[in-house]
Amino acid sequence: MLETSGTRSSSTPLTNVLRMNLKQFLFGTTLAIALQLHAFAQTNAPAPHQNSAIIPVPRTGSATNRQALVLQRAKDGPGDYDIEFIGDSITQGWETRGSNVWREFYGNRKVINMGVGGDRTQHVLWRFEQGQLDGIKARVAEVMIGTNNSNKDDNTEADILEGVTAIVQQIRTRQPDTKILLLGIFPRGKTFSTQRGKILQVNQALAKLDDGSHIFYLDFGSQLIESDGSIARSMMADALHPGDAGYRIWANATEAKLKQLLGQ
Repeated sequence: MLETSGTRSSSTPLTNVLRMNLKQFLFGTTLAIALQLHAFAQTNAPAPHQNSAIIPVPRTGSATNRQALVLQRAKDGPGDYDIEFIGDSITQGWETRGSNVWREFYGNRKVINMGVGGDRTQHVLWRFEQGQLDGIKARVAEVMIGTNNSNKDDNTEADILEGVTAIVQQIRTRQPDTKILLLGIFPRGKTFSTQRGKILQVNQALAKLDDGSHIFYLDFGSQLIESDGSIARSMMADALHPGDAGYRIWANATEAKLKQLLGQ
């Protein structure tokens, strides 16, 4: 009678080598794929957000003329001032559309206008770096800036807030004895819009900068619009820049606070 022998192992030195090589191949391939995926993710990852509203830059093009003028104005006229106005074209407009109101309210005060049409917060910061405030000792700085940063997707609400805050901080550092009257950004556009909503959200946060000691916030934007939310052509012909009526509202809305800060 034949005896059945036990089952023999199928492993041989050759199969062991093949198995080892297969494991090494699979490991190497998996590692290579993982490295490629990591490299792809790194290459295609969105760039970290950079807030342009706080990076000082000069103006270009024809705006350099006005930029140079207000810098020279400060350089040529150092000394004590009652009020310094800091802003963009809306502030610059005191010299044109608002000139009659300017003479009435500020003609007997020593005032300097540092408004530059088209300026954004980063341009004001650049002017500060170039000496805009050097040698100027203003009792009050009236600041209204940020509307140009609100255009389309140029800057977020948080960006604009940081930009305006940086300006306020620079004034506090460079002119520690100056009181700051920070104005809410004016409403713009013919009627309700996403941009108006952005500005309102920024204004709500700007109000928090009021410390009751050195920084005072004032918002009278509601006086510039109609009861249906529209902006009348008689107030702002282009729904952005005030006319005589708008500047009169501005002057009347700030006069009591200015008198208090000036000790008048």
